[in-house]
Amino acid sequence: MTKRIGPGQDVRVGVVGLSAGGGWAADGHLPALATLDRYRVTALCASSAESAAAAGDRYGVPHRFSSAAELARCDEVDLVVIAVQAAKHRAALLPVIEAGKDVYCEWPLAVSGAEGSALAAAARERGVRANVGLQARSAPVIRYLRDLIREGWIGEVVSTTMVASGMAWGNRTDPRANYLLDRDGGSTMLAIPFGHAVDALTMCLGEFSTVGAVLANRRPIVQDSASGTSVPKTTDDQVAVHGVLAGGAVASVHFRGGRSRSTNFHWEINGTDGDLILSGNHGHLQLAPVTLTGARGSDAEPVELPVPAEYHLVPQFCDRPGDPAANLANAYALLLENIDTGTAQLPDFDHGVRRHRLLDAIVESAHTGQRRVLRDGPRDNGHRGEGSADGIAGSTANRSVDN
Repeated sequence: MTKRIGPGQDVRVGVVGLSAGGGWAADGHLPALATLDRYRVTALCASSAESAAAAGDRYGVPHRFSSAAELARCDEVDLVVIAVQAAKHRAALLPVIEAGKDVYCEWPLAVSGAEGSALAAAARERGVRANVGLQARSAPVIRYLRDLIREGWIGEVVSTTMVASGMAWGNRTDPRANYLLDRDGGSTMLAIPFGHAVDALTMCLGEFSTVGAVLANRRPIVQDSASGTSVPKTTDDQVAVHGVLAGGAVASVHFRGGRSRSTNFHWEINGTDGDLILSGNHGHLQLAPVTLTGARGSDAEPVELPVPAEYHLVPQFCDRPGDPAANLANAYALLLENIDTGTAQLPDFDHGVRRHRLLDAIVESAHTGQRRVLRDGPRDNGHRGEGSADGIAGSTANRSVDN
């Protein structure tokens, strides 16, 4: 039986994928949850009973399990966090959804749009609150950027250009992250850094109505950084996407594998009366610090636009802009607002399916050499700035519908 977390209630959290050896669950989720008083990590799941015991001892978590199904049945858990690689999401999510537990699943939601659609349908059927971890849209700077555009700070948006580095997917690989090399494993450059960044882009400017793409694996063989041996790579390390947004603005996004000696993140938005620029030295917008600058009217050059204090939902991170847990903490703060007010500040699984559909369209366009026409995707569910973005990116004359 599904039991929703009530307004004002403390939230007992079970984390699937928490390891004593570190990783994103330990480095991101635990410190993010620790900054908000209403969250308490009560359970964890690791790959074996021994690993679960070691993680429980290290982080002081009382209930330890070696399967997501066992954790899902724990009466001391209200919310389950899925923080394992994408290829393992379905197996971890299904027993959690069946148990009627609310869930926060890291992005990518699934290894494909079809798998994501099935998970979203299961969550709807059970009536669970199911959110997907596209936390770039929770970042204070992205929410401020969205509002500046909505307010017409640069007039009507004419075009946008993003150039970024994948950081991974270069000429060397960490043996602990070899799963990133598999095209079919879901944890690709297209899905992870591109997916997070393009989700922020659509939040601020609107969804793609048409899209064209080139994907390439320019480094089919990479070097294992530990052993020096050669390792095959099947996933793409070049993602070049162009298209038209729902309001008519032209968009261009290029992600390159590895790290650049020059530009690792640059996002420019050009309007009829000004320009906004987001820049940084790391291509993963969901976790890396970026600086917002802008110029309009008679301004000679862009100047920094500090993010107002009210956008920082977790003030502890105001002085820690490089902390990778900062955006996650803001996402967890928004989840509490969802619980307390019934609003939908965070993207749910249906929104995750919308994002997967865009990625699937990009893959198909690259394969066929033809541009794809898109529709908005699953229901909006009231997500603030979820991509409808009417009146932001220009007129709606070019909105298209996929059949």
